[in-house]
Amino acid sequence: MSNTNRYEGLLILNVRGNEDGAKDLIERLEGEFKKEGATIEQVQKMDRRQFSYAAGPLDSGFYVNFIFDAPPTAVDKLRARFTLDEDVYRQHYQRLPAKKSAQTA
Repeated sequence: MSNTNRYEGLLILNVRGNEDGAKDLIERLEGEFKKEGATIEQVQKMDRRQFSYAAGPLDSGFYVNFIFDAPPTAVDKLRARFTLDEDVYRQHYQRLPAKKSAQTA
């Protein structure tokens, strides 16, 4: 995977009215990442959290952090796709430094 970068994607999910559906929703989102050629390294489910202030119709959301490797164009495609997804309330992506391999002494 020499033509990929490492990213962190924080997604805030709208699970209002479907609290038990978070697991299914996260699995569906993982599939969307994989469709764009991403290899998921880690998924951190950070549970539901109240917002400091309500900037829209929701007062809380389910936070999920994805660490993944993907081609540079994948993040723009994911952002566009999730913008249209009613279950994704907010999203933020950040490029991470490449993972360091174990060094031998």
